[in-house]
Amino acid sequence: MMGVVKVELLYFEGCPNWQIAETRLREALGALGQGAVTVTHRVVSSPEQAERVGFGGSPTILVDGTDPFARPDDPVGFACRLYDHIPTVEQMRAVLSGGR
Repeated sequence: MMGVVKVELLYFEGCPNWQIAETRLREALGALGQGAVTVTHRVVSSPEQAERVGFGGSPTILVDGTDPFARPDDPVGFACRLYDHIPTVEQMRAVLSGGR
């Protein structure tokens, strides 16, 4: 079983995908028996703040301070996250369980 992790969901107001990402994240945590894990929400409200926090776009999910879904060539900035799709529950479960 995984240890306690710090999970943050970063997004900007008006992002059409952050609530879908949160629903999938909560489902993944619940499936791992970690439904009580607190998901911290952080609104990114400016390009300067996006640069400062390394915002990879909205929504960004950080697990213990790292974006497990980031690709090396992903830009940092105040923009929508360009996922081929929002990470699936299965992808989130794999990340949250340490790939087990």
